[in-house]
Amino acid sequence: FYGQPRPAVAQTWVDRTPPGFEFSLKLYRQLTHADTPGVPRLDPGTMDEYRRGIEPLARASKLGALLAQFPPSFKCSQESQTYLDALLSRFHDYPMAVELRHRSWSDNFDATMSLLNSRKAALTQIDEPKFKLSIRQNQLPNITGFYYMRLHGRNAAQWWTHDASEDRYNYLYSAGELTSFAETANAARRLVRKFYLYFNNHFASKAVVNAVMIKNQLGDPVTGTY
Repeated sequence: FYGQPRPAVAQTWVDRTPPGFEFSLKLYRQLTHADTPGVPRLDPGTMDEYRRGIEPLARASKLGALLAQFPPSFKCSQESQTYLDALLSRFHDYPMAVELRHRSWSDNFDATMSLLNSRKAALTQIDEPKFKLSIRQNQLPNITGFYYMRLHGRNAAQWWTHDASEDRYNYLYSAGELTSFAETANAARRLVRKFYLYFNNHFASKAVVNAVMIKNQLGDPVTGTY
């Protein structure tokens, strides 16, 4: 996200991981974040450089999905829809997940779904503190290819005001809070070919703890000792 991937580095990821291991990658921030609030500049050169950087993973069949994570300032408009459509078109040969955060996208739900479905892109289902302008989601898969969920934590008190950026993700889901996500996962993964569930509450390894907890709730094997 903070820099363009390099083919040599991507190749080391291929070499150091076992067969069947997949990486999901977040798009380079210049492709999703504008210098000022609004819509990023369409830059085919930057897109092509990103594609070259991840090619070793794609060639080795170790590329899971590409995540286009847009900031809350990326609102639904004709300009932003045009940009998103062009971005998805440029990466049409990869599984694409799109994370939208502003409520205008769910307020224009039909148009949003029509755009994503036409490009076979998954709407990323997210959990985070909900504010007045936060996107509303129904947790349902919009395509059959794959489902992509990210759990960011619910630290509302430090979401916008914090001493360090990682403080935002200082949140540990309880077993009770995870139950609803386990139920969603069990239902959704019967409807899609692949299901991705990521924890982004990475403060003090809380994401690892919650991943182990939900794997146990899902009946998936938990290796190692915790």
